[in-house]
Amino acid sequence: MDWQALFNMQKQLDSYIEENHGLEKADLFDKKILALLVELGELANETRCFKFWSKKPRNKQSVILEEYVDVIHFLMSVGINKGYDSFESTNNQHINRSEIDQFQIVYEQTIMYKNEPNKAKYEELFSSCIDLGNILGFSEEDIQRAYLEKNEINYKRQNQGY
Repeated sequence: MDWQALFNMQKQLDSYIEENHGLEKADLFDKKILALLVELGELANETRCFKFWSKKPRNKQSVILEEYVDVIHFLMSVGINKGYDSFESTNNQHINRSEIDQFQIVYEQTIMYKNEPNKAKYEELFSSCIDLGNILGFSEEDIQRAYLEKNEINYKRQNQGY
């Protein structure tokens, strides 16, 4: 997958939002980290993987993919914020972990990156998020298509005073 193209789109969206809200000089790193954690929670909520007390089924895969792409938006944004604006796809092998385990790994790595925002921690976090997508059943093509669709929605929302 061409992650560089998505990173470039994310940089443009981030700049657009910052200009639109007068935040060009603001340090948004902690807010973006919290947004990433919230989006991870929203994603987990749609999968319902942790809701052992409920018989209600998980949401449709299309809804889960849209939430996953929200995670990807903030994942790229927290990297861009610290000057990390690329990711090299690796051949992801079959991950033999539960969704719950992978969500917890991503949460932990997000906090580790927050506390020590270096390139190695970012790459670990990014890889773990990609692993989560694989566990959820998404291909790189699914992710890229959904990212492009959601990016367009994000611009429309900004233009409508979201």
